[in-house]
Amino acid sequence: MKENFDKCLAMLLEHEGGYVNSKFDKGGMTNLGVTKRVYDEWIGRESTEQEMRDLTPDDVAPIYRKNYADLICFDSLPSGLDWAVLDWTVNSGKSRPSKAVQRAVGATQDGAIGNQTLALIAEKDPKFIIDYVYTVRQAFYEGLDDYKHFGRGWSRRNTETLHQAMKMVD
Repeated sequence: MKENFDKCLAMLLEHEGGYVNSKFDKGGMTNLGVTKRVYDEWIGRESTEQEMRDLTPDDVAPIYRKNYADLICFDSLPSGLDWAVLDWTVNSGKSRPSKAVQRAVGATQDGAIGNQTLALIAEKDPKFIIDYVYTVRQAFYEGLDDYKHFGRGWSRRNTETLHQAMKMVD
């Protein structure tokens, strides 16, 4: 739902945290969940480490809107499902969560939520779809090589997102 973006962004930024530059994270230098590569593309030049450290929620909000929320038709998804799909999209890209939603509703799994998928979503209980997305997301995480380093955090995040999303269902 369009009205949910600011609320979801606040929850997302809690999950993403602040500045990190872990040798185990393929994303490298990251702040508020935005990698240096993504930020550099956004600003059209190479950023400095200090610029990355100084990012604010206002700096990253338009990136999350354009690069993630808009790609999954966030504003057209039911309340709760919008959050579940956005959080996973930020964490893993749009294709996996979009395909999980499409499987849940019986749509063609092309990885792009569009009018046909939205029509099928409208026919299903959002809680069913949210739970399905949670289950598929968890199985995906558990199959990753990096699960030994990041698995507890990913699982906690997935569970928190599930509970938050279920509370948002009207």
